[in-house]
Amino acid sequence: MTLPRAPAIAPPGPSDDAVSLDYEGRMLRRRRLAGRGGLAFVADLPETVSLSPGDRFALEDGRHVAVEAAPEALMVARAPDLARLAWHVGNRHTPCRIEPDRLVLRRDPVLADMLRRLGARLEEVEGPFEPEGGAYGMGRTLPHDHDHPQAHPHG
Repeated sequence: MTLPRAPAIAPPGPSDDAVSLDYEGRMLRRRRLAGRGGLAFVADLPETVSLSPGDRFALEDGRHVAVEAAPEALMVARAPDLARLAWHVGNRHTPCRIEPDRLVLRRDPVLADMLRRLGARLEEVEGPFEPEGGAYGMGRTLPHDHDHPQAHPHG
């Protein structure tokens, strides 16, 4: 049996099913997926995209499958000097949601230890992870591996 293809992404709107994807899973180009209601399909996009909750896969047969943010293991960091915490997290190119009184990050014991040493109070929570977009636009913060001959400081 051939699965229906989803060659495009549509903006939010009515959907025939929904697929729940974590933060990493919402960055894709080609993958077999199945909605909560059982609709299986192949995402076959022309390039890798970073999906947001509410985006929809547009199937060739006219159906749509909504994207939802799956709950993830997160930690919430609070501190009197939140800007200092944010600087250290950003210096590590770590995806993070910045809110007025807290930072929300994926659970990571090494990062948790660093944040505690910087004076953070941490709380473990479950929920959708929607970090800030990367620098110079609304895209993702990608790993900092790159090839170029010049050395440069990171912080």
